[in-house]
Amino acid sequence: MSALLEKLCGPAPIDLCLHLPSGIIDRCYQPTIQDAEDNRIATFEIVVEKHNAPPRKYRRAPYKILCSHETGYLTLIYFNAKADWLSRSLPVGKRRIVSGRVERFRDTLQMVHPDHVLTLEEFEKMPLIEPVYPMTAGVTSKPLYKAVRGALAHLPEVDEWQDKEWLKRQNWPSWKAALLAAHAPNGTENLRPDDINRQRLAYDELLANQLALGLVRSQRRSKPGRILMGTGELKSSLLKELPFTLTSSQELVLKEIFEDLQSDQRMLRLLQGDVGSGKTIIALLSMLHAVESGTQAVLMAPTEILARQHAETIMPLCDAINIRVELLTGRDKGIKREEKLSGFSQGETHIAIGTHALFQEDVIFENLGMVVVDEQHRFGVHQRMRLSAKGQGTDVLVMTATPIPRTLTLAAYGDMDVSRLTEKPAGRQPIETTLIDVTRIDEVLAGLKRQIEKKSRIYWVCPLVEESEMLDLAAAEARFEDLKAVFGARVGIVHGKMKSTDKDKIMAQFQAGDIELLVSTTVIEVGVNAPEATIMVIEHAERFGLAQLHQLRGRVGRGADKSFCILLYRTPLSETAKARLKIMRETEDGFLIAEEDLRLRGAGELLGTRQSGLPHFRLVNLDSHSGMLPAIHDDARYILETDPKLTSPRGEALRLLLYLFRRDEAIRLLESG
Repeated sequence: MSALLEKLCGPAPIDLCLHLPSGIIDRCYQPTIQDAEDNRIATFEIVVEKHNAPPRKYRRAPYKILCSHETGYLTLIYFNAKADWLSRSLPVGKRRIVSGRVERFRDTLQMVHPDHVLTLEEFEKMPLIEPVYPMTAGVTSKPLYKAVRGALAHLPEVDEWQDKEWLKRQNWPSWKAALLAAHAPNGTENLRPDDINRQRLAYDELLANQLALGLVRSQRRSKPGRILMGTGELKSSLLKELPFTLTSSQELVLKEIFEDLQSDQRMLRLLQGDVGSGKTIIALLSMLHAVESGTQAVLMAPTEILARQHAETIMPLCDAINIRVELLTGRDKGIKREEKLSGFSQGETHIAIGTHALFQEDVIFENLGMVVVDEQHRFGVHQRMRLSAKGQGTDVLVMTATPIPRTLTLAAYGDMDVSRLTEKPAGRQPIETTLIDVTRIDEVLAGLKRQIEKKSRIYWVCPLVEESEMLDLAAAEARFEDLKAVFGARVGIVHGKMKSTDKDKIMAQFQAGDIELLVSTTVIEVGVNAPEATIMVIEHAERFGLAQLHQLRGRVGRGADKSFCILLYRTPLSETAKARLKIMRETEDGFLIAEEDLRLRGAGELLGTRQSGLPHFRLVNLDSHSGMLPAIHDDARYILETDPKLTSPRGEALRLLLYLFRRDEAIRLLESG
C-alpha cells in the first residue's frame, strides 16, 4: 500500500498533507427508521439483536445481522464476511453506531457493508462530515484517510513566509491552520477554490512557482552574456529584398530583441505572435543581427514539415544577401550529413535550421551566438538549455503561434521576458468565417466545386473522433473516399501516420496546385504554408477547442486573395460549443480568443497541460486562482530585489516554502550562485 500511496501523493509525509479532499460524505443525517430516505447515507444508534450466518454450503449467501433502533429494525448485510470478525465488531446485546448507505428491500430497511461500525466512545471522535480524497487503482479510502491523518498529526508550526500586511488584508489564516481546515471541510462550499483556506494555500504554491522562476532568471542573468552589437548591414540588405514593409508591432518587437542582444546579459525572450503575424521575419532579422556580430545562429522547429517550411522561406532571402543557411533533419545521413556538420563547426554556415537533430552531440558550432526555438510548448526546458549550451552565453528567443492569456504566460513563462506581435502584416485579407449545419453538406460541396473551377486551394480538416489517432485516421480516410467520388484526382490526404517523405510529396503537390483539395487530420494545425489556399473546412467544429480552431483557420488568409473558413457542426450543441463557435465567427484576434478559451475551458485543457510547459500544480486551480498571479509576480520580484539570496527571516521561511513545493532546483541555484 505504501508504494501505491507514494505513486498517488508523493514520497514524503508532506505530500500526504498536500493531497486535499475532492469531496465529502455527510453523516449528519440521523433519521427514524420510517423516515429514512432510500439510497441515502444515514447514521443510526442500534442494539445488535441477532446474527444470521448463511449455511456452510451456501457460502455466497449474505450474512445478516438484525439490529433494533428505537423506531424500528435495521438489517446489516455482509457478503463473504468472516463470522468471528463480525461477532467481535457487533456482539449481540451491545450498542453500536452504524453509518452507511441505506436501501429499502421489500418492507425492511437494510444497510449493505456499513462504512463505519463504532462504539459510542469512538463515535464521539469521528467527524460527521468526512473528507473524500482523490484515489488511484489499488488505493482504498480507509488506508488513505488514515495515512493523511497520520501525516497531519505531525504537521509543524512554520515561520510565516507571506508578507504580514498582505496576509492581514486578505484575512487569511496561518499556513498550518489553512491546511488543517482544508482537510476538515464542513460542507461542499469548503471544497471550492474560493474557500479562504484553499485560496491561501494556492497563493503559497503559486508564490513558490514564481519565486523559483525568478531565481532561475536571476541565475541566468548573473552569468555573463555576449554583447552582439550588429552592424545593421545585413538587416538593411534584407529589408530591401522584402516585398513588404514591417508593421509597427514588428518594429517594436525587433527593438526589444536588439536591445537584449546588445546588452551583456543573456537574452531569454518569448515572442507570442498570432498565426500569420510575421514571426519568421522577426526570427530572421534577429539571427542576421547575430551573424553581423560575427557569430552563428540556429532556428529549431518541432517537426520536419515546419523546419522545411522555414528553410524554404529563409534560404532564398539569405541567398540574395550571401548568407549561407543549412537545413539539418533526421533524414540527413552519411556524407551529406558530415558536410553539413563540417559547415557548422568550421563557421562556414551562418544559420542552421533544423529539428531535434540539432541536439545531437556531434553537432558542434564554431561560434554559436543565438538560438531561436519555434513552437516553444512542444519542447521541454531541458532541450532548450541543451541547444543554448552549444555556445558561450548564447541568447535565446522562443516563439509560439499559440496565443496564451497573460495570466498563464506568468505561470508558465515567468522566467522570460515577453514580446507580443499584435498586428497582421499589410495585405493580409480578413477571413470570413461561416457556421453551417453538417446536414447541409451537399450545399457546401456544390460551393467547393465552383471554387475549384476557379483554381482555389481547399483544406478539409476531419473531426477529432476521440483520443485515438487510429479513429481520427479512419474518419479522415472515409471522408477522403467520399470527396474523391465527387472531385476525383484533385483530392489528396495527409495524416500523422504517413512517412515524412510521403507527407512532403502530397504537400508539394498541394502547393503546386496538382492537388486542389487536401483532406487532413489536425497534422496541418501547425506549420503548413500554402499561401494559395483560400478555403478551410473544419468538420465537426464543435469537437475542437477554440485555440485549435483558431490555429487551423490561420492556415488560410496567407495570400492576397479573399479567404473563407467553414465550420461544419452537428446539433444539438452544448452551451460551451455554441459560445466557442460564436466567438470564432466574431473575431480573428488570437489573444482575445485565448482569453475566451481560458474562460470556457479552463487552463489545463486550454494548452494541453502535458505539452504546454505549464508547471504541475497540486493546490492551484488555475481557472479560479490565476487572478492572483499578477500580485504574486510582483511579490516574488520584490523579494528577489530586496533579498536575492533569501537570507532575511522571511527569506529563510521562503526557502522552506520552496522545499515544500518541490522547487529544490531553485534552492540549488541559490546555493551554487
